[in-house]
Amino acid sequence: MWLINSSIGRKVVMSVTGIALILFLTFHGCMNLVALFSEEGYNMICEFLGANWYAVVATLGLAALAVIHIVFAFILTAQNRTARGNNRYEVATVVNSGKVEWSSKNMLVLGIIVLLGLLLHLFNFWYNMMFAELVGAYQQIDPADGFAWIKETFANPVFVVLYIIWLVALWFHLTHGFWSALQTIGWSGKIWFQRWKCIGIIYVTLLILAFLVVVLAFAFKCAPSLCC
Repeated sequence: MWLINSSIGRKVVMSVTGIALILFLTFHGCMNLVALFSEEGYNMICEFLGANWYAVVATLGLAALAVIHIVFAFILTAQNRTARGNNRYEVATVVNSGKVEWSSKNMLVLGIIVLLGLLLHLFNFWYNMMFAELVGAYQQIDPADGFAWIKETFANPVFVVLYIIWLVALWFHLTHGFWSALQTIGWSGKIWFQRWKCIGIIYVTLLILAFLVVVLAFAFKCAPSLCC
């Protein structure tokens, strides 16, 4: 199957899964913003998206998309390194002339940071909420009380710093991935190339800010729902 066996096919798979994950992050970011205005409203969303069959199916689907995206990223990186051989250092010299973005040269490193941040996020929230509810594990905080879990997580300054590092890496990763994905699937020409880059930077910046403002608001106890 050409989607798996050819480099172009692998790039298409990475692009489609990447776009799907960006759409999920958009939903997740909008959902998180609710916590800034209403504890009850946020917990209603968490309860709706709890350990219900449709939420579990959606979670498995997202996990599959993430795994496919990550696996294909490593495959393509290894393939590119093999193709370049010893000449990859010469390519880097050309890159440093300013023709290629920093994020483009460091997508693997950024991807690893994003992956580690994702694992941390899954531990702090998915493991303590959906997983705990599914297996009936005892928790000091109700698994459905998403607001309390946000409050608990970002009361820890170490988690705040780690999340900020993660979000910065995610910004670099997505600003490159946004226009690169559209270019791969053919939605970019000479005119639209720069336009998509500009749209991508604006869109991703707003998306990351949606996450960052929640982290900082709870870290400094500035969310209206915290009554500060």
